[in-house]
Amino acid sequence: MARQRFPDYVPPTKISYLNGKPTTIRLRRCKFLTRGSNPQEFVFDQGLVNIGATEDNDIVLTNDTVSRAHCQVIQEDDAYLIKDLASTNGTFVNQVRVREAYLAPGCLVRLGNAELIFQPLDEEIAVVPSSKDRFGDIIGSNLKMREIFGILEKIAPTNATIVIEGETGTGKEVVAQTIHKMSHRAKKPFVVFDCGAVPESLIESELFGHEKGSFTGAIMTRQGLFELAQGGTILLDELGELTIELQPKLLRVLEQREVRRVGSAKPISIDVRVVAATNRKLEEEVRSGRFREDLFYRLSVVRLFIPPLRERIEDLPTLIKHFLKTSAFNRDRNGELKLRSISREALDAASHYEWPGNIRELLNAVERACSLADGDCIELIDLPDYISGVKEEHTAAPTLRAPSFGSGGGGGGGGGGGGQDGIDPKELHDKTFKDAKEEWLSSFERDYIISLLEKNAGNISHAAREADIDRKYFRKLMKKYEIVS
Repeated sequence: MARQRFPDYVPPTKISYLNGKPTTIRLRRCKFLTRGSNPQEFVFDQGLVNIGATEDNDIVLTNDTVSRAHCQVIQEDDAYLIKDLASTNGTFVNQVRVREAYLAPGCLVRLGNAELIFQPLDEEIAVVPSSKDRFGDIIGSNLKMREIFGILEKIAPTNATIVIEGETGTGKEVVAQTIHKMSHRAKKPFVVFDCGAVPESLIESELFGHEKGSFTGAIMTRQGLFELAQGGTILLDELGELTIELQPKLLRVLEQREVRRVGSAKPISIDVRVVAATNRKLEEEVRSGRFREDLFYRLSVVRLFIPPLRERIEDLPTLIKHFLKTSAFNRDRNGELKLRSISREALDAASHYEWPGNIRELLNAVERACSLADGDCIELIDLPDYISGVKEEHTAAPTLRAPSFGSGGGGGGGGGGGGQDGIDPKELHDKTFKDAKEEWLSSFERDYIISLLEKNAGNISHAAREADIDRKYFRKLMKKYEIVS
């Protein structure tokens, strides 16, 4: 069976970028036009289109020669495949009866006596930042967030596969839920599967289901999550944790739009939108061989990068206000709000904190404040010490000064009476090799960290990048040596 590629083919949904910012979205959809005295037009962006005589089909043809479930059209990466579903009067493409065939633009499809013309559609849509400060349950007036809203306004109603990338706690699952709620699948199931929370031996059964007796402990037939999500959306959370051995099976499901339960050879057609989320850099995972390149491109029809909270710190007041207004922990026994605002001093301290745990950490801090506060406002004292003390550290920290390493005589060349003199090797003569080495290593680490911070004007991210070490580890070293910037 020859695969019909479309001229000047582009992926089903493609985002163009200029200077790192999205400018256009190109959507691929398909159109069917019925022939006859009363022609009808059907346009779809979903990956699976069912055609038949009953009302549960996407295209309903009230013709006595059309079977109840006559055929289905499946969108693949670069083509549309039509499959006959054992119909009584057959499926014909350009007068040739087929069981499966790739559709060419403008081809004639005949189901019994009913005729349709097939035509793929391309639509290019400009992407501009949204003028709104929220999209569904997602909140933010920051430019990066409004750019995301601009993309979601165009993409959410379609069937495009989406990969959501961002640090832990940035709200990737909330974004996925909002995409589902804003789509035509909103009334169908939204199913979440955490790729890192299920033992490897059970993942295939969880996703695709199993038949009774297919393995030890399979005492009954069970539907997998793809089946349970039929007609709706499945979120593959922590996608980067999926083992390389299971990735080909997921790829097969995405390409064929069908699953096979463990212990069964019978394919089950599925109509499920796939959204994936990860805190890993998938390109690096692909380069290292930990993630399949073909699966990466199959999933990455649309990629969304959710910024960390430290890059959208101006959204803090809006987010805190939202949490105070909507969270159950801020209600008294009568259902009234306990806290209504945050003081300027507390907000100032929160704005200087980097929030490594992102939105999730902010929510926890607000919940803690609701438990401790005496009045109706979050005060500085209600915040954790590591947040409330950040402002003072920023404004009152002494100038960083690196200790010098002595070379004998003179007790080291640090000078200055600040307790920062270098280590004289003679001072280590009475120590064991292990203790002396640790003391010298500590002195080097502290000197190195301080020097990098001074070179990068106190910017931790830049200093960690120059050191080629993880930013969290860099901060751990700063804490170890009581270095502030």
